[in-house]
Amino acid sequence: MRKYILPLVLLTGLLVTACGYHNPYVYSGPDKNLYVANWRNRTNDLLLDAKIYQSLVRWYQKSGSIKVVKEKDGAHLILAGEIVSIDLPSLSYGSGNDATEVRILLTVRYILKDIESGEVLLEIPNEVWSEEYKVGTSSSENSDNEIEALKTIIDDLSEKIYIKTLGILSKQNA
Repeated sequence: MRKYILPLVLLTGLLVTACGYHNPYVYSGPDKNLYVANWRNRTNDLLLDAKIYQSLVRWYQKSGSIKVVKEKDGAHLILAGEIVSIDLPSLSYGSGNDATEVRILLTVRYILKDIESGEVLLEIPNEVWSEEYKVGTSSSENSDNEIEALKTIIDDLSEKIYIKTLGILSKQNA
């Protein structure tokens, strides 16, 4: 029985590596410097642009080959965006015609550009993100629920941009 284990392990390893599996969270091409511009914020949530910036930086720090730089000079790529709007429409109502569930709708647009060639690598002109949350019994609970829902949207948005960037750069280097 033991003599079959090593060949089985080797065969399994060969199959996994031969299947074309690619981890979307890994970019192993040449190092790139990314300048993340401050996003224009058209909402009255004054810190929303800073929250998106911080979330994007956290995601890009996961890559050993992409470094977020503070200056545009010396950067290979630029990521710029705009927070177009944030809306809070009610979804469902309770017995007293009070809202019991609210959805945050965050509308953004963004662009990823190769600075050296001027090529637009990714351009999303209008993207709407949504997250629902329950209306609480107090205004502080509502505020906490809204903050948590917005945090989820920002993290999901940042993750998507990060993964798309890795995919684009990986295709360029294939």
